[in-house]
Amino acid sequence: MTTLLFKQVQIVEADQVVTRDVLVTDGTITAVAPQLDVTADRVIQATGQLLTPGLVDTHVHFREPGFEYKETIATGSRAAARGGFTTVAAMPNLNPVPATLSAFETVQARNQAAGVVHIAQYGAISEGLTADEIGDLPALAAAGAIAFTNDGKGVQTAATMLDAMTAAAKVNRPLVAHVEDESLVKGGVMNLGARSAELGLPGINPLAESAQLARDLMLAQATGVHYHVAHLSTKESVALVRLAKQNGIHVTAEVSPHHLLLDETDITGDDALFKMNPPLRAPADRAAVIAGLLDGTIDMVATDHAPHSVAEKERSFIGAAFGITGIETSFQLLYTHLVKPGIATLAQLLTWMNAAPIDAFQLEAPKQVAVGERADLALFDLETPYQINAQDFLSKGVNTPFIGEVVYGQTRLTLVAGKIAYQAEGEL
Repeated sequence: MTTLLFKQVQIVEADQVVTRDVLVTDGTITAVAPQLDVTADRVIQATGQLLTPGLVDTHVHFREPGFEYKETIATGSRAAARGGFTTVAAMPNLNPVPATLSAFETVQARNQAAGVVHIAQYGAISEGLTADEIGDLPALAAAGAIAFTNDGKGVQTAATMLDAMTAAAKVNRPLVAHVEDESLVKGGVMNLGARSAELGLPGINPLAESAQLARDLMLAQATGVHYHVAHLSTKESVALVRLAKQNGIHVTAEVSPHHLLLDETDITGDDALFKMNPPLRAPADRAAVIAGLLDGTIDMVATDHAPHSVAEKERSFIGAAFGITGIETSFQLLYTHLVKPGIATLAQLLTWMNAAPIDAFQLEAPKQVAVGERADLALFDLETPYQINAQDFLSKGVNTPFIGEVVYGQTRLTLVAGKIAYQAEGEL
């Protein structure tokens, strides 16, 4: 029997922050009380630090197989643990794409062998993420696919999306959409607006997102599928999802931290660290996604962790890859910029990064620090500021404009089923 005792940690209980001792025995929480007078194999004096159920990220790109020069399951999952995440869902833009049973099972086996956190796997809607004919979604569901998506690509034809939604509904799996009408992209590399004009860079019409979203919501209403909108980013999209929920359509939505914290006016110049898809939008869009998250239109935060090599991001905006890393910094940035200023509560942040994704995707993960729960836990220091430094990253990707920012909420320890997945340097 192995025991670990956290002394005088802060936990969130019924939306209130309280101080507790927490005992973990053989990977399960066995006692939670104001004071525990017990012996343990290891005692962590964590007075004032925050202990949470492990964070959950339903949108990560771990790049393996096919693009291991960008990231691997091992490096990505270690980075997740450093960010306080214990469960993630991995996107299928891989090579081979997990659109067939054999390809899916290969990825699943790699996830289980190399991951230090729990990794759920998406199945692809169609071969190559672009084919008009959908794959064998029932077989993928039976093999463990938590949902279906062609993320990285929008499904361009309504007929294909209708077929995919119908099949997903039959096996009770969500259909996750990267909404982007490619006919409106036209070679754009950032949001079409005042800033793209100032920089002389081709812009992506924001209607590329909302026009396809409107189509999909009509199809979702017709099929009854659980439709999930990935990385929502425009004010029009927020309005569409709000209306859809009011009309009883089964829709959930996520927003990425960078769309909550940055907009196109933050782009300093031809710096590809600011190049992502969806692009950073106008200030009004940023205000709308914050409001949508606060009022429940948007259900959760997901990082869209998209690592790339240094060479792919050192190029100009036009030649560089789309994408930003985020899994090691998301909780910290959002705590610093939303919770500390009083825009959101700590309980809300944990809902967006734990309970909401668990509920939406029916994941087997703990939503509270309570007796009987699996010890997927993260310990954060909310009081000591630290600087985000690229050399500290465990991800292969350091492609983020947040390098150098001072934040709060450094991860001190992450447990996955009671085992240490990450421990910061220094004494706890």
